[in-house]
Amino acid sequence: MAGISSPGIGSGLDVGSIVSQLVALERRPIELLAQQQSKLSAQLSSFGLMQSYMSNLQSAAAQLAKPEFWSAVSASSSDTASVGATASAGAPSGSYSVTVTQLAQAQSLASPAFSSAQAVVGTGTLRIQLGSWSADMGSFTAKSGTSAVDIEIGSGDQTLEGLRAKINAANAGVSASIVQDVQGARLVLTSTATGAQNGFQVTAPVDNGGLSALVANPPATSATPPPTGMLQTQAARNAQATVNGLSVESSSNLLDQAIQGVSLTLNKATASPVTIGVGTDQATLKKGVEAFVGAYNELSRFLSTQTRYDAGTKLAGSLQGDATALNLQGRLRSLVQQNTSASASFSTLSAIGLETQRDGTLKLNETRLAAALAAPQELAKAFSQIDAGNPANQGMALRFKSLADAAIGTDGLLTQRSSGLQAAVQRNEDAQARVETRVQAVQQRLLRQYGALDGQLGRLSSLSSYVSQQVANWNKSSE
Repeated sequence: MAGISSPGIGSGLDVGSIVSQLVALERRPIELLAQQQSKLSAQLSSFGLMQSYMSNLQSAAAQLAKPEFWSAVSASSSDTASVGATASAGAPSGSYSVTVTQLAQAQSLASPAFSSAQAVVGTGTLRIQLGSWSADMGSFTAKSGTSAVDIEIGSGDQTLEGLRAKINAANAGVSASIVQDVQGARLVLTSTATGAQNGFQVTAPVDNGGLSALVANPPATSATPPPTGMLQTQAARNAQATVNGLSVESSSNLLDQAIQGVSLTLNKATASPVTIGVGTDQATLKKGVEAFVGAYNELSRFLSTQTRYDAGTKLAGSLQGDATALNLQGRLRSLVQQNTSASASFSTLSAIGLETQRDGTLKLNETRLAAALAAPQELAKAFSQIDAGNPANQGMALRFKSLADAAIGTDGLLTQRSSGLQAAVQRNEDAQARVETRVQAVQQRLLRQYGALDGQLGRLSSLSSYVSQQVANWNKSSE
């Protein structure tokens, strides 16, 4: 069982206070190391944020450094409700007049009315073949590359609901649904794709009674109602339009071949021509430039804050005096001021409308930028031209990207500095642990030493009391 120790009891000596003060002196190096660790951690956090801001600048500069970015085009429509338009890279600028005569549509058939969706139709085989009908519905031509699909209808499938499920599961290019009207439930079949070649024929090569109600060969029209069989409610047809007076036809309402690089979406027939305009997508180009300015300004402001010393508050930023941060700040400001001979029209960022402010940030001059965006080919040269042999001809965005690559790459300046700070923090933590171990040992040694002193003083005090008592007794006996 461990002994119970109460230092100071024997002599009245305040051992605890003495040891505490001596240990506090021994702990002073830990306090200094903790202060140093706090500073290192703040610097490490700052460099982590700096890498993030630099990554944003890298991405924004990389976008502007792509020659194809400056080829972005857009399409506009004078009547989007009738004709929508989108353009892809490489679409030539121009204006086009589009008139829509008719929209593409899918063939649709409806069965005679049944009492309910659970009504029994019959069993046997339904055959569905995709293809096109003649104008008078007198003849049918199977679609090239397709085969008829036979759908076996058993006793468990012979209701309208069962037929709907079997047809939909067959993937025959036709979808089935049940529509209720005042007369009852009808099975409705519709082509899954629009266009004249995506019509369909329905026959019943095996009819055990009842499937003839679903035959459409040829489908009857509302003008000639059939005694039995399916009624055509909508004929399959192609979209028809003119582009600059040239007739075009499509099985769908998406025309992606009529104009190079432009897709037209036909929404409805038009009473008058719709104007489609194709030109430079200035909104996208401006957005890219704005993203670059925003990323640069975030990094610039962060560096200014972290390296600043505020004389009023006497507070310094976490990176005040840090050579790496100051070096990066200087290189960024130098790049902003550099000229390029890549473009004859835009030799500086300022000429494009990116003007340097007193605090080192960039501000967009909207008027000057709008004028620059009207010349995308020159902007492409100014930002993205590659000339490894002559740095003066290098695009400005490429220069910023190169700086960012060198800063945050695997062996980059910021990467290495962050790694160095992480190692320094670890060394600091190890040093604190070593000093703490030594302090604990010193504390135990002092407690033993002062405990022994306390005991010795207690014994001396007892001896002194004994001697004094004996002297007093001797004096009394001598009287």
